[in-house]
Amino acid sequence: MRPTQSMMGGGGGAPIGKHNHYLGGWGAFGGMKQKGIVSYGLACNRQNPIAGAFHDAIFNTWRRFYGQVFYWAPPTIAGYYILNWAIERNEYLNSKAGRAEFAESEE
Repeated sequence: MRPTQSMMGGGGGAPIGKHNHYLGGWGAFGGMKQKGIVSYGLACNRQNPIAGAFHDAIFNTWRRFYGQVFYWAPPTIAGYYILNWAIERNEYLNSKAGRAEFAESEE
């Protein structure tokens, strides 16, 4: 036995599989009406779009900084001290005292 169109399609209207069947506007695809959906609105003159933005920016910045500082601060500090040591060592080796200390190893 062949099922009827109402059993296959869930209702009347154009038959299933036919082209140019209008389903409805954007977001209304011809289905059953939704229940239990509540939407609220607020008038434009009652909105305060930057309420608490400065406060939230400070604490959000601190939270993000505190969460990341232990990933980049130790390598940065270690790199600074290594670079500082290398610059001082280079300056010493190119000074008069450094050349005098290592003069016999160069010959």
